[in-house]
Amino acid sequence: MKTLSYNGYQAAVEFEDGQLFVRVLHIQDLLVGECDAASEAQKIFEGLIDAYLEDCLELGKEPDKPFKGTFNIRVAPELHRQAAMLAAEQGVTLNKWVSTALEEKLQAVQHTLAS
Repeated sequence: MKTLSYNGYQAAVEFEDGQLFVRVLHIQDLLVGECDAASEAQKIFEGLIDAYLEDCLELGKEPDKPFKGTFNIRVAPELHRQAAMLAAEQGVTLNKWVSTALEEKLQAVQHTLAS
């Protein structure tokens, strides 16, 4: 799956039944467009987002935001216990500890991709 980014939103470009589709990710509203060539995907995506934001404005509706800064995850109880105990030992909340772990993982992956 190829992803695109625009104005804080992300979309997936997918091939199905001989057609390319652009589907906006991470929001409740369904935004999908289709295109004939991969070179058109970014333009279709940007048009979807621009039209969505304009429609929301006209309707007086708050646009769905892709990320709100909170999410629930499910982990094995032992992993949960270990993380909570390490966070306490380090004098931080579990939320802070997990946030730092995510930042470190993202930096490591970005460094690997840049190499």
